[in-house]
Amino acid sequence: MAESLYDALGVAKTATADEIRKAYRKLARKHHPDVNPGDQGAETAFKKVSSAYDVLSDDKKRKAYDEFGDASLQSGFDPDKARDYARWQDTRRRRSSRFGDEQGPVEFDFGDLGDLGEMFGRRAPRGPARGGDLRASVDIDLRQALEGTEMTADLPGHGNVRIRIPKGADTGDTLRVPGKGAPGRNGGPPGDLVIETVVRPHPLLRRDGLDLHLTLPITAGEAYNGASVEVPTLDGAVALKIPPRTQQHAKLRLRGKGVARKGERGDMIVEVDVRMPDRSDEALAAALRAADKLYSRPIREGLAL
Repeated sequence: MAESLYDALGVAKTATADEIRKAYRKLARKHHPDVNPGDQGAETAFKKVSSAYDVLSDDKKRKAYDEFGDASLQSGFDPDKARDYARWQDTRRRRSSRFGDEQGPVEFDFGDLGDLGEMFGRRAPRGPARGGDLRASVDIDLRQALEGTEMTADLPGHGNVRIRIPKGADTGDTLRVPGKGAPGRNGGPPGDLVIETVVRPHPLLRRDGLDLHLTLPITAGEAYNGASVEVPTLDGAVALKIPPRTQQHAKLRLRGKGVARKGERGDMIVEVDVRMPDRSDEALAAALRAADKLYSRPIREGLAL
């Protein structure tokens, strides 16, 4: 059995829109070409999950896919015509059964649907029809995504297009440029150009929804004694209080220093990374050996496999 779009994203068919979005963002970051330069397999995987998300993130496309499967992905597929054709085939089967023809259900392939008017011995009128949407993607830095930006992108078939990236944009967000899609039929209006944003990974920050995560190195003395240290944020450096005897990987929260989007603002989660001195000192070594007596309980107590 061919892999479904749900399988491509690793979600169940009953997945919510939020679950689908989270699964896509995770896989898009993992397989993005910028993270895997020269890796053809990663590029293929990125295109596959992007195509799956394009369908499953759109309510109408997802409904058609759930009903008709891969046939709905073909260019020009019309769900209404497919349903009419299915009803016609069912009526044909029932009539055949009534007159003693015991043939089973008539098999058909939605992907082979043509003009239903011709199937019924007439030609349906061909009036103006809207053109299809064209899709493209633009890569942006995390700071551009979080602060918003205007940029000129060179898109195939359109040349330079001026794009405004709204504040708080994320991978998978789409921008719609009306009238820049495929031309309409018989004088119909053109479709739209749909541009998907892809945010490049940041070397220091990781985004999770509206929260930003940062790993902060601190000295052993700062961890044990407590300290006030500077932390870089998108709004500039701020002071963060390190409580005395802070443990490795402890997470401290800077409220309101995360992603701003649609009137909301997330936090920055700072995970401390306690760094031991990298130069030898006998006095410090002796002090640390004496410090072994200061633990209230064995630190490896209960550690077993």
